[in-house]
Parts: sequence; structure tokens; C-alpha cells
Amino acid sequence: MSPRSPRPPLDLGSRKPLGDQLARGFVLLPRLLDPAATEALGEAAESVLARVTERSRAGETDVTVWPDGHRLVRVEGTTVHWEPDACPPAVRSLSPVTHLDPVLDALWDDERITGPMRRIVGSEHLGPFTSKLNFKRAGVGSEFRWHQDFPYWYCCAGPGARDVATAMIFLDDVTADNGALSIVPGSHLRGPAPRDREEPTGLLVDTARTEVRGAVTVEAAAGSVLMFPGLVVHRSGPNRTERDRRSLLLCFQPAGRPRLDGLPYRAARLADLP
Repeated sequence: MSPRSPRPPLDLGSRKPLGDQLARGFVLLPRLLDPAATEALGEAAESVLARVTERSRAGETDVTVWPDGHRLVRVEGTTVHWEPDACPPAVRSLSPVTHLDPVLDALWDDERITGPMRRIVGSEHLGPFTSKLNFKRAGVGSEFRWHQDFPYWYCCAGPGARDVATAMIFLDDVTADNGALSIVPGSHLRGPAPRDREEPTGLLVDTARTEVRGAVTVEAAAGSVLMFPGLVVHRSGPNRTERDRRSLLLCFQPAGRPRLDGLPYRAARLADLP
């Protein structure tokens, strides 16, 4: 295999010890949630989306356009991120979301999730940072270029952003064809990656100065949970299949700290980062 050839997908049958997986920067827990629980989460996600988009169309919104042209609409305490080029219009994500449905909100206290997350965050007592529903809709779900979650969080939470980690619950089967995540193992150990200074938001990774050739693609069955800290370099491809690829993200931090939606975004903080 040449150095530039894509790596094979991650072996979903792997049950490596948690410590071994943490050294790579991510933990995959295959089929952590059973089909009934996963279906209930999917139904809650669609219900929340329908309610929020109806309010959005009614004009009860606050609209922001980011430097890269992406349109964000604030409604019912959540931000609706629209797919930039979808026709008809399609929602890319909602954040935060768990306050909108008790089925989603209950996951903050699910020991199957909080147990491993305590080790990843490095705190015995966890609190919520933010939550998100990602909708990579069939045929229109767009890619998300190489990035770390850390720079955006740092602009809001400052140094405390290093303590935030994500549990990503797959509501549908995830494959390379429908937009699975690709992750660079061990990238979290190198700290903040060099940013692409030509990209409008200043948040994406400069791949000319960052090694991404060792990435693995994380394919997983619905109900699986992927966990990773904010310094992991990752991307997701577009969804060009006839199957949706939906996911619910819960971002944890040490207890007692303010949530993301209560913190202002300070772009000037990017000057602290490479």
C-alpha cells in the first residue's frame, strides 16, 4: 500500500481495552444502544427538526451568515445550520438540541456513555458543554473538511476547551459512502493543528502543514457510539447515497462550567493558536 493510499475502515469487531483506544485519540463502542432505543432517538430527532423548521419558516428567527457563506438561524434556543447548496433546502445541523426533547436530554446521565467519558474528559464529575444533531441527508449531505473542534470551542471557552470531549451516537448505519468520519489517530497528542489562514472562518486545518495520511475511516452500525476529545483531527465526507446519516453529539466537560450557548464567540482568540 502506498503512503497516500486510503487506509481500510476501522475493524468494528475490535474490543480493545479502553486505555489502548484512548491512546489513538478515539473510542468506538459498537452497538452500545439497542435497535429500539436507537429508533426512539431517531424519532425524537425528526420531531425536533420538524418543530424547529416550522418555527423557522414562520419567521420567528434570528439569522446569522458566517464568513464562509453558511446561513445560521436561531430559533427555540437552537441554531439551525442549513446545507449551503441543497435544493430543496435541507438542514445540516441543530445545536444545542437536548433541551428540546426529554428522550435526548436523558442521555446526559446514561452511565454507558458517562462512564467512558469520565476517563476521556479526565474528571469524575461531568457536565454538559453542548449538543448537536447532524443530518447528512441522502444525496445532499455535504462534506466537512479536516478540522479540530478545539479552535471554535477555544474562541468561546478559552483554555477550558481542552477539557471538552464528544460522544457521537450514530442513529443510522455509517459507511464511507454516506459520510463516515475519518480520524487521524494520535493527532490529539500534537495539540492545536496549524490552521488554514486562507479559509474564511480560520477554523479549518491546513493540510499542507498537518499530517493526515494515516487517517482511518470509522464505519459503524446504528446505535454505536464514537468518543473523542476536541483536539482530534477529523473530517467527514459527503453523503451521495440514498440513505440518511444522522447522528447525535453530546459534548461533555468537567461539571460546574458554563455551557457553550452561554459563552460569547471571540474570534480574536484565534491569534493564540497556530
